[in-house]
Amino acid sequence: MLDSNKDSLKLEAMKRIVAMMARGKNASDLFPAVVKNVACKNIEVKKLVYVYLVRYAEEQQDLALLSISTFQRGLKDPNQLIRASALRVLSSIRVTIIIPIMMLAIKDAASDMSPYVRKTAAHAIPKLYSLDPEQKEPLIEVIEKLLADKTTLVAGSVVMAFEGVCPERIDLIHKNYRKLCNLLIDVEEWGQVVIINMLTRYARTQFLNPNEVLLEEGEEKEFYGSDEEEGKEEKVEKKKPYVMDPDHRLLLRNTKPLLQSRNAAVVMAVAQLYFHLAPKAEVGVTAKALVRLLRSHSEVQFVVLQNVATMSIKRKGMFETYLKSFYIRSTDPTQIKVLKLEVLTNLATETSISIILREFQTYIKSMDKDFVAATIQAIGRCATNIGEVRDTCLNGLVQLLSNRDELVVAESVVVIKKLLQMQPEQHSDIIKHMAKLIENIQVPMARASILWLIGEYCEHVPKIAPDVLRKMAKSFTSEEDIVKLQILNLAAKLYLTNSKQTKLLTQYVLNLAKYDQNYDIRDRARFIRQLIVPTDKGGALSKYAKKLFLALKPAPILESPFKDRDHFQLGSLSHLLNVKAGGYQELPDWPETAPDPSVRNVEVMDAVCCHGNCNSKRVGFLGWRRVSCGSNGLELLKLFWHSRVLFVCILPCSAQTISPTFSSLKTYELLHRLTGEGLAVGYCFGRQPFVRDPHMVTVQIQFTNHMDTEARNLRVREPRLQSGMRIKEFPEIEVLPPGETVTTVMGIDFCDSTQAANFQLCTHTRKFCVSIQPPVGELMAPVFMLENEFKKEQGELQPLWSHETLVLGEACQSDYAIVQRVTAAANVGQVPCGSDQEYRFAGKTMTSNSLVLVTVITKRDRTAQLTVNCEKMVIGTMLVKDILHALSQ
Repeated sequence: MLDSNKDSLKLEAMKRIVAMMARGKNASDLFPAVVKNVACKNIEVKKLVYVYLVRYAEEQQDLALLSISTFQRGLKDPNQLIRASALRVLSSIRVTIIIPIMMLAIKDAASDMSPYVRKTAAHAIPKLYSLDPEQKEPLIEVIEKLLADKTTLVAGSVVMAFEGVCPERIDLIHKNYRKLCNLLIDVEEWGQVVIINMLTRYARTQFLNPNEVLLEEGEEKEFYGSDEEEGKEEKVEKKKPYVMDPDHRLLLRNTKPLLQSRNAAVVMAVAQLYFHLAPKAEVGVTAKALVRLLRSHSEVQFVVLQNVATMSIKRKGMFETYLKSFYIRSTDPTQIKVLKLEVLTNLATETSISIILREFQTYIKSMDKDFVAATIQAIGRCATNIGEVRDTCLNGLVQLLSNRDELVVAESVVVIKKLLQMQPEQHSDIIKHMAKLIENIQVPMARASILWLIGEYCEHVPKIAPDVLRKMAKSFTSEEDIVKLQILNLAAKLYLTNSKQTKLLTQYVLNLAKYDQNYDIRDRARFIRQLIVPTDKGGALSKYAKKLFLALKPAPILESPFKDRDHFQLGSLSHLLNVKAGGYQELPDWPETAPDPSVRNVEVMDAVCCHGNCNSKRVGFLGWRRVSCGSNGLELLKLFWHSRVLFVCILPCSAQTISPTFSSLKTYELLHRLTGEGLAVGYCFGRQPFVRDPHMVTVQIQFTNHMDTEARNLRVREPRLQSGMRIKEFPEIEVLPPGETVTTVMGIDFCDSTQAANFQLCTHTRKFCVSIQPPVGELMAPVFMLENEFKKEQGELQPLWSHETLVLGEACQSDYAIVQRVTAAANVGQVPCGSDQEYRFAGKTMTSNSLVLVTVITKRDRTAQLTVNCEKMVIGTMLVKDILHALSQ
């Protein structure tokens, strides 16, 4: 089928091959037959061939090299998918001889008009770097170029390439830091994780630690000080209030909405960013999102709980309100149960310990023995950390010694041993009780723990200890090695404290150990004999035997295994394994002094004016400019068009459409001050690209508080939209003081319709139902084209036109007035025209990108002919009415 002349058969064959690959079957034997079809003219066949080649090009390098020329032709294909696939296959052929070809292809693709191809170029960069690390410098230049890309599709991929090639070059991030922060919300989920992790390390090098109080030298005492004050210090250290860098705040503010992401990796990335960068008071906002992830699959729960366990040690308060979320279900896997136990133990306080201990009592009855053992260890840790419940926990553990399950008893013995070391003199009864259990307990670690306790505190049980040694001497040869070592220790301690009763027993045990198969036991016996048994050739250490064996030993400290893991970046593989994994990048330390923040400032190029009497003033971060010019604005407009630089209409200083400020645009009332009980809300259509979605209309909302009290929590809720319409809410305004005004921006996709968008405008006390209905002229964006392009498009849209003849108003007698009226009625851009009697404008609808072409032809009798060409006849008809009304006034 692959050798057939029919494209349909080739397509069917390629579909079957790709299906085999998807099922995991090996299709490498078909490589010679498939690679011949790489030059097929059928686009669908070619796409599938490239999919196959990406998978097997590295295995069949010799055959793939024969088609290099075809891949190079594919890089120039008009179809962006073919160009990207060709580059992907080329970068998959890991042969050093084609490195120059790959480098050239990557450089060309980095300048491609398609963001998908530029994204593929970013993916190819790490592949080339791993093949030839000497290409690092040229690749850094490409990365620097791609970092300046403003497309969300490219951002995540180029940051991944940056991390793989030159993570130490943070100077490349300075100019793009704010852009990455602002684009973060719209990047795909995989890219969001990569960018957040990179920005976490970047912020640790550029900002000060928000959780450290800075000290500065206080002012010197007053000049006219008394003589008594001369002996005092002239300078006093005082606390300096911490002021967070605006760029630091920008990162925290723009990542916070991502806590609502459906992707667990994104939520975890934001949580680790807040843990490592945010002030202590703000880290708590991540708790609710992390608890939400506990409803996910067990694999996600495992990773999240590992990080929560680390966070709960340093930030115990952030999870206290969610204590019940960490209660254990019977259906949880063992590893999840153990991690939840760890979190519950970390969260235990004097107020919550009673609830947690009741939970632990239930867990001990579980059939999962590993889980029960972990629960007993958790009880021991709670008793260690909270002294008020130590006796309660100890009594509960002693009751477990009568449990039928040997593993429960053994684990209880080990934990009791550690607790008794803290107050042995108060619990001699417990030691006696445990000594009686030595015959019934068979777990080696538990038997060894009991013997160690009896030997260590033998003075508290002087009658029982020798009898225990007698019983253990009988079974010495059948005991495990760890038990034998403790029997030797018990014999030595009793010999030193009660030699009359235990002298012969000790010698008997030492003789048994002398011939044991384990050399550790033989060496220990030889050492003890020389140390405690007096001989003519007694060693110098014999007189110190009691100090060596009966020295006071410090009580053990039961700590969480997650205590020291926070030096690894949360969410990383190294943190999960508690071992530095390959490729892990250390989290930098906070700088002592703040680096220069001006390195992140981006210079905006000024517009060049052809006249000498121009004044310009920057009015916004994005470089919008208000231009005032004393000469003919249309000449300036045509000059900019000729150089293909203009992106907004440049008109004389009286035109109000240049500046995107609120006051310069036509405003509409959204909420009257009486209806809003003192809160007045207006809106206008900003005619700027909406950053978060290019298909949305930018709506500027202005709030004015006429009340005597502050308005709080201004937000949008419960949008009621027509089918296909979408809305991007503005960030919640927390506080609006009395008499103040604030302006914010939201985006609405009206779906090329003038139907109203209905929603609720909420404050902390009230809800107001409001609606925004757009004029048809605000549903489009300007499109800039040359005269020939305009005529070509108009010819194609000739059947779809609306036509009207009108009488121009008295105010529309000049070129400038006509242009101003048309651009005020519709968001279109002027197209250059050679005729003085004809005016052309072009735009496209926001949602469907349908072209809208407007032509105004004036005549000497003050009449004009208005024509609108548009694929959408309804929009064309409505636009004709609006422009007709504007020109007739």
